[in-house]
Amino acid sequence: MLVAKHQNTLDNAVKANHERTFFAQYPEHPKAYGEEAPTRGEENFKAMLNRPFTALKQHVVESWVGEEVSPYTQAPLGITYPSIAVPELIKSATHAAETWANVPVAERASILTETLDRIQHHFFEIAHATMHTAGQSYMMSFQASGPHANDRALEAIAMGYSELQRYPQEQAWEKPMGKFSIKLHKTFKAIPKGIGLVIGCSTFPVWNSLPGMYADLITGNPVIVKPHPKAVLPIAIVVSVIQEVLEENGYSPYICQLAADSSANLITKELAENPAISLIDYTGGSAFGNYVESIPGKTVFTEKAGVNSVILDSVKDIDAVMQNLAFSVCLYSGQMCTAPQNFFIPESGIDTPNGKVSFSEVAQKLKDAITGIVTNPKMGAGTLGAVQNETTLQRVKDATQLGAKVVLEGSHVNNDEFANARTTSPVVLEVTSADEHIFERELFGPIVLLIKTKDTNHSVQLAKQMARQHGAITCAAYTTDEATKAKIEKEMNSVFAPVSFNLTGFIWVNQHAAFSDFHVTGGNPAGNASFTNQEFILKRFVWVGNRTLVDA
Repeated sequence: MLVAKHQNTLDNAVKANHERTFFAQYPEHPKAYGEEAPTRGEENFKAMLNRPFTALKQHVVESWVGEEVSPYTQAPLGITYPSIAVPELIKSATHAAETWANVPVAERASILTETLDRIQHHFFEIAHATMHTAGQSYMMSFQASGPHANDRALEAIAMGYSELQRYPQEQAWEKPMGKFSIKLHKTFKAIPKGIGLVIGCSTFPVWNSLPGMYADLITGNPVIVKPHPKAVLPIAIVVSVIQEVLEENGYSPYICQLAADSSANLITKELAENPAISLIDYTGGSAFGNYVESIPGKTVFTEKAGVNSVILDSVKDIDAVMQNLAFSVCLYSGQMCTAPQNFFIPESGIDTPNGKVSFSEVAQKLKDAITGIVTNPKMGAGTLGAVQNETTLQRVKDATQLGAKVVLEGSHVNNDEFANARTTSPVVLEVTSADEHIFERELFGPIVLLIKTKDTNHSVQLAKQMARQHGAITCAAYTTDEATKAKIEKEMNSVFAPVSFNLTGFIWVNQHAAFSDFHVTGGNPAGNASFTNQEFILKRFVWVGNRTLVDA
């Protein structure tokens, strides 16, 4: 029985959610999945190319759509997906909703955990699918769309499992009234809000989608997954596995549906505005995110754009810091929502044990560290990956025309395995604190702005202002002074931006760990939700209490 099979996993995940210690149910090392798994995954991926994706258990199909192009080969994948009319998607979800809502939470949790265990057998084909749609490197694709995404999904399941059992299902209630008492039989039910819609993004099609999907599913809501038309395959594989497990256990596969569309005929707004859609999870640009948040009558969870800052005050080892920050900038060519952009550096330089390092020396050291990674034949291409789309590539090319001093120009990066890969090295620009028209917005991609400030207090003031006005998902700070550290933490936390202090070595500001780190706080314009706090779960259902008078 699935409940018994997965009880230990669920208990451990609930415990990890409370304790915030390191916990990973799904190992991030490829070798953990067997010697044959990587080869089999690549073969399965190649077998899906240039043909219809038929693994979904959705049968009322209007047409077939597909427009994915690999950022590595710049050739079409040739895969088509079933296009299903919005009314049909809604009807199928509505029919599936009642049964799923009545499934006891322990059984729902065990079925959903079973889907994750089944998905792990597809990690490597999902990795290739992510690589050739999002442009992440092979290893990042494997980790982010595989074990890390599964752990985030399990985190949501565990949070829901815990919250749905916070109160008893029934209670014999008695109020003494002197010579007699009033007796009531009370029941407490968690009622799902309705159909959920998860709107995916092109850069992290699995990692960003699974938390919302599983938060909907654990709380008893059916979900419709609307992927970005340029990055469908990774999440299509996931949805097909979920449908398979649901059907095997006697439930409708329409509890979780894929809603593929095309750039020429987008259905996102039609779905989002449909009265039957109650819940919406969205990852992407702020303009569309603001629109989603404005739709009346919806419960919305968003992750939008932010302007992430680095505050440099003082360091123990300047070279170790620059190496760490250079890697953060280069990782997936800066296409992570957590990537740093604005580097605030005092005009007098930063303190080290060996004396001051001037602003220009800091700029040169960062430039050298980035160049060292980019030109390293063993790590350059693998760290940078590929640029997901032409718009981002053009933004990098145009950055040198912003009116800033160019410290480092971007250039094509050769990839020995993929000669046609869409690549660019990071651009580094120098500006002053007066150039707010340049640095007060997100410049998505590998673009770094070195901002000269009066002093550290000025740096903190500007970073805080950026987070308050434009949002921030991360903030990195470097200081050896405890009072300065306390001030940075207080000021940035006051605008709901988390701070990572003095990171060097093999931990970077870009990384957020499931079961410990809250991804996005939900408190500033970068997004109104967080992976995964209680609010991410609680707003998807409503507690309803019923009372029956018990005869004396």
